[in-house]
Amino acid sequence: MKKILLLCLTLLALASCKQQTTNDLAMCHDPNVRFASFADDQNFRDAHPAPLPFEEARGGKMVHFPVPGGDKGHAYFVKARKKTNKYLLVFHEWWGLNAYVRKEADMWAKELNINVLAIDLYDGKVAEKPEEAGKFMQANDPKRSEALIAAAAQYAGPKADFRTIGWCFGGGWSLKAALVLKDRVKGCVMYYGMPEKNVETLKTLATDVVVIHASKDQWINDAVIAEFEQNMKSAGKSLSVHRFDADHAFANPSSPKHNEQAAKDARAVVYAYLSKK
Repeated sequence: MKKILLLCLTLLALASCKQQTTNDLAMCHDPNVRFASFADDQNFRDAHPAPLPFEEARGGKMVHFPVPGGDKGHAYFVKARKKTNKYLLVFHEWWGLNAYVRKEADMWAKELNINVLAIDLYDGKVAEKPEEAGKFMQANDPKRSEALIAAAAQYAGPKADFRTIGWCFGGGWSLKAALVLKDRVKGCVMYYGMPEKNVETLKTLATDVVVIHASKDQWINDAVIAEFEQNMKSAGKSLSVHRFDADHAFANPSSPKHNEQAAKDARAVVYAYLSKK
């Protein structure tokens, strides 16, 4: 009897170990976990100087919504000027939901006459230094973020449809949101974000994707984008890549890496795309 009990316990331990290994492997392949690993690179941290002071947004307000299995979620919400069921989901950089991202939400709501939800994936934490941003990004739980996205969509209501946009860390989450919300998403914009590699996963996309690529980006570099182009082609999905001779974070006016002309040109591309969605 003791031998049988010992054998059962051993088999249970092996099964648990195998499950843990499978989960760890899945996490390693998660594009947002891969992007978070850049925080260990001193060069990446050096390429992200602390953001400059930025004017506070005034067009919206913070809202809160229930999230199954966890604390309430938070988002900066800007209501469209005219009634519409169209929503833009905005995803912040590795700094968190700061003044720059809230101003972006204000701007897109006005330009597109669209409801905007800028989802807080850090649950209230905002970094002022690269070291803080790296810690927050690496502490981000992908499952929690996916739950936040689904809960934000529920907050918007059953008649809402969505477009997504994000920068840096949020660029990858823009694509992930399109995968999470499936056919409710009508458009997806990624600014220098980590793409999904799995072709079978990409096949579940219900929208085309626009990538804003910084050709001087050392991390989301030409090779990463070329692989994404091939994977999207294999998945039978439409991808449009717009290349700019600029550095990672070039679109952020609060970043010392800001490239005003490239940012302006990229914004025109994004506006032309989203205004048709």
